[in-house]
Amino acid sequence: MIVTRSLVLRHCAPVLLAVLGLTGCASTPSPSYRYTLPLDTISAPRTTMDPTHTLVVRPIRMANYLDSEGIVLQLDDITLNQAREHLWAEELGRQLERGLRHRLANRLADTRVLGAGTVNSDALSLRLEVERFQGRYDGLAVASGQWQLHGGQGQLLTQEPFNAQTELDADGYPALVRALGQSWDKVADQLAERIIELQ
Repeated sequence: MIVTRSLVLRHCAPVLLAVLGLTGCASTPSPSYRYTLPLDTISAPRTTMDPTHTLVVRPIRMANYLDSEGIVLQLDDITLNQAREHLWAEELGRQLERGLRHRLANRLADTRVLGAGTVNSDALSLRLEVERFQGRYDGLAVASGQWQLHGGQGQLLTQEPFNAQTELDADGYPALVRALGQSWDKVADQLAERIIELQ
């Protein structure tokens, strides 16, 4: 009986070592990569010395599936995937809000663009709900949702959808993040054009 056990252990030892080695490899964490949205493609703000309007950008509401660290890819018409190793370096909603303030300030020459918490009874108020901000299976970076502009007394001036798409110029997450930044530039273009009409 002892000899049999010894033979079994001797023959199984290499298999056990291989299994343990594979387990060790499987438990080694994969490296993660963190990304921030690129800056606006308009390099310098166009401002006047004495802005005649004030616009307050409220915190952006995100669809629940976008409110996560992982960058989202849409794999087909109904399937979404959150990356585990390709992550946002900062909460996406904050990046979008800060980036939108900067972009609008560059596009609205006579408007002071401020963040939430500003007290100004005459200020316009901008609210966005982002429904899609992701890469798509057809090679596009998509940004879409709804926006509202309120007057100084809280009255609704307009409520409209926004939608912007940018084709990726290469494969991979860095290209996707850059294309998403360009889509956000386009959203700012759309909003700025309408805000100028409504001021």
